[in-house]
Amino acid sequence: MRILVVYATVYGSTRQIAERIGARLGASGVHVEVRAVDMVEDVSRFDAFLVGSAIHDQAWLPEAQDFVQRHHALLSRCPVWLFSVGMAAALPPRMHALAMRQEHIVLASLPHVHPRGHHVFSGIVMPDRIPLRARLLFRLLGGRYGDYCDPKEADRWAAGIAGRLNGVAGAVQSSPPRRPSEPTA
Repeated sequence: MRILVVYATVYGSTRQIAERIGARLGASGVHVEVRAVDMVEDVSRFDAFLVGSAIHDQAWLPEAQDFVQRHHALLSRCPVWLFSVGMAAALPPRMHALAMRQEHIVLASLPHVHPRGHHVFSGIVMPDRIPLRARLLFRLLGGRYGDYCDPKEADRWAAGIAGRLNGVAGAVQSSPPRRPSEPTA
């Protein structure tokens, strides 16, 4: 089986998570390629897809949406999983539900694809990556800057997918967002 893990990123968190997922899937014995969406030309040789994007303004990046729309005919016939990278873990617990609404927004924006699963990861949240108005709102809501990437969360999710692709029963696992041990102010 040949799997393509494809991603759109701005600052690198989504690439980091995609590479971790690809490594875990590869360790399960399947052939995996990890590529940025703008580096993919031929998708016809793949049997399954994991498509991920950073979330900006509660939506996937345009290049990720374009990739899905451009290849929707093949993606509708193959196993597909989606993942998004946002800032849910950077928000206080009372705001997690609001941040997780992004999943519904993402899925609604990709009507041609019926994924077997979708997972929302948290990435690196730094003030220089957020516009001033959004930074002010983020701080008013109690947001905290830091690295919220959780490699073990990506490993667990990828292991669940590998099990499903290899015919092993088991659900794709999700974990609650983590808080970094020492977030920056």
